[in-house]
Amino acid sequence: MADFFAQPPGTDPPPERTAYINARLLDPGSNLDAVGGLLTERRRIVDLGPNLFRDGVPEGIKVVDCAGHCLAPGLIDMHVHLREPGHEHKETIASGSRAAAAGGVTTMACMPNTDPVIDDIALVQFIERRARETAIVRVHPIAAITKGLQGERLTEIGMLAEAGAVAFSDDGLPVSNSLVMRRALSYSTAFGALMVQHAEDHALSASGCMNDGEIATRLGLPGIPNASEVIMVERDIRLVQNTGGRYHVAHISTVEAVNAVRRAKKRGLPVSCEAAPHHFALNENAVGDYLTFAKMAPPLRDETSRSAIVAGLKDGTIDTIATDHAPHDQESKRLPFEHAANGIVGLETMLPLSLELYHRGEMGLLEVLAKMTVNPARLLNLPEGRLAKGAPADMVVFDIDVPWRVDVSSFHSKSKNSPFDGRPVQGRVLRTVVGGRTVYRRDA
Repeated sequence: MADFFAQPPGTDPPPERTAYINARLLDPGSNLDAVGGLLTERRRIVDLGPNLFRDGVPEGIKVVDCAGHCLAPGLIDMHVHLREPGHEHKETIASGSRAAAAGGVTTMACMPNTDPVIDDIALVQFIERRARETAIVRVHPIAAITKGLQGERLTEIGMLAEAGAVAFSDDGLPVSNSLVMRRALSYSTAFGALMVQHAEDHALSASGCMNDGEIATRLGLPGIPNASEVIMVERDIRLVQNTGGRYHVAHISTVEAVNAVRRAKKRGLPVSCEAAPHHFALNENAVGDYLTFAKMAPPLRDETSRSAIVAGLKDGTIDTIATDHAPHDQESKRLPFEHAANGIVGLETMLPLSLELYHRGEMGLLEVLAKMTVNPARLLNLPEGRLAKGAPADMVVFDIDVPWRVDVSSFHSKSKNSPFDGRPVQGRVLRTVVGGRTVYRRDA
């Protein structure tokens, strides 16, 4: 049997009342971890707890038996490349939303490096309209910091925020000009907008294609030094201190940058950061013999930095886990390593790879889930990410222990560029619910 996917909601009536019974309720926002039930009505959660439905479910309510599996808030991925508009052969909002649903992701924030760039109100509105028409999960646009990602002229941050942009980034490129970044951080304070930086000093990294070190030397590939990332992070932290703007480091990858963010947080600065699963699940050894599916920006680092990412997640220095889902077709990846495109798909492996932190005893289950639910919701000022009365009924049901192997041929994304093909993992999504409506159910 094929997995079930709902159609985009369109003008569907509100979902009926649904009781989720025999569930392990997990809510990182309230530290809830208890066996019980949950009731949704229309598009919201109306009740939950260990005693709910203890005497049975009243008539007229649809029942979903979770069979002891985990019921948690739907995952929020705050760093996704959906490629629409401009590169729909790699991914679309529709196909990306199906991949997200299969991975338990109920909310995505999509990056602006499309063609054309999401740098004006019309493009923000286009993303929101296409999401309403074609997506089965929630999609929020992140708008560009500078026009055309050129790093020179600021976009209309206030108007874009009002139009629906949940954050601002030139991701794919850094904002290299210090004066421009200072102005962006200063201007953003009037709106509480979050500036998301692709932290990279291009003068140090532009010619590189993998982590600078022994393996790069052995393979004869130009390297990207750790200094490229931390120099930009340290500069921006100085600008945050000067302006008070909210600042977020995308896909942090080095021990030095993690330490810089840790120091900034101890000083009380409004600085946050995210880690991608590939940066704590892999190190530079995954490049092997020129495996282009393991080529990304920032690159996979050495074991010292990989361990530092895990430590940063554990002690709260790293606020969120985000995939940096970057779909590419075969023609973009099956090239000599130096010429291949950067990036991997990640929506369908986000949960099991993150659960490795739990299964290895490195983090508690609620700690891991917080990085993908309540924490990104707080950073982006979204109402999702909680199991609570009155909260949106966005949820994921998953089997925490089931073993399986990643099979990229079964991915629902248009692109299959993942270095995790064949990797044994534990934990699999069984059902994804958005606004009280089941949008994905694993039937096979």
